[in-house]
Amino acid sequence: MNKPAVLVLEDGTTFRGESIGVEGQSVGEVVFNTAMTGYQEILTDPSYSRQIVTLTYPHIGNTGANEDDEESGRIHAAGLVIRDLPLLVSNWRSQETLDAYLRRNNIVAIAGIDTRRLTRILREKGAQSGCILAGDGIDEQTALEAAKAFPGLKGMDLAKEVTTDTPYEWAQGSWSLEDGMPEAEHPIEEKLPLHVVAYDYGVKRNILRMLVDRGCRLTVVPAQMSAKDVLAMNPDGVFLSNGPGDPEPCDYAIAAIQEIVATGMPVFGICLGHQLLSLASGARTVKMKFGHHGANHPVQDLGEKTVMISSQNHGFAVDEVSLPETLTATHRSLFDGSLQGIHRTDKPAFGFQGHPEASPGPHDVAPVFDHFIELMEKN
Repeated sequence: MNKPAVLVLEDGTTFRGESIGVEGQSVGEVVFNTAMTGYQEILTDPSYSRQIVTLTYPHIGNTGANEDDEESGRIHAAGLVIRDLPLLVSNWRSQETLDAYLRRNNIVAIAGIDTRRLTRILREKGAQSGCILAGDGIDEQTALEAAKAFPGLKGMDLAKEVTTDTPYEWAQGSWSLEDGMPEAEHPIEEKLPLHVVAYDYGVKRNILRMLVDRGCRLTVVPAQMSAKDVLAMNPDGVFLSNGPGDPEPCDYAIAAIQEIVATGMPVFGICLGHQLLSLASGARTVKMKFGHHGANHPVQDLGEKTVMISSQNHGFAVDEVSLPETLTATHRSLFDGSLQGIHRTDKPAFGFQGHPEASPGPHDVAPVFDHFIELMEKN
């Protein structure tokens, strides 16, 4: 029999359910994700640091959990909220159940609540701070006070919290149905001729794999590494990763990016990296009402006039009105018109707000990786 659990929002809205993780308390910004699959990739995406994730699809946990689907070394989401946890797991790659996976990673989670009602509240009022309490003797007033005490993500630099401590090399490509997860490519410089230094602001593994698939060997470096040290590695290009939190406080990253872009080095940013590149180029960012979290977001390529379905996971966005003359808009959301892509007009540097690597989601936007390769080869 599962222990009781409660989710309390900062406005006092209370949802009572059952615990499917560890007993205890977890606080964060409550967001909703509309993806039907990929819950393990979502949980282990560092971009979800300090966020309690609500999954709108009703049945979560059907396929269990396995080590290949992790996007980082641990779960970064502050908590999980779902409607129903199936009793049976059915997948040939499953190694454990979702609830066992949550407990092993010391995650507080709740099931058995009306996630449709919760999602409507978040859509109408915007993302809110919330608290999950799980276990016997729940005090809902304590949960409310904890939710109100959470400061929110605005002004919070989380890249420093989730980044790697030391640089490391990456040469592993993508998983395939035929071969599973491959070994790293060897001999590395012969198989992977392009050298990319990737800033880790909370990087997802599938981004690194898709760069390897295109002939890149990667040196992944801490978020606070100086531009001087990065350029001393003599890379063919610099990648700016996704990550959690507000981009504006990351002054160390903005300064390094300005210095790197000024050299004419090809630069490609995804999600937080896209926002940091925009800030480094003179644009501004804004906190969104409830952000984009899902795998079905239509985005228009403004140059080609084509529409792509993309994975999205961000609570901040670049303000298109603030773009300087050196930045041009390349992609726009067809859900709310928000800016989804930028390109420098004077340097080989560009960014995309969504997640072209998917994991989970569609691969419609994967050609942006090819554009990065083209810029490096041309350079």
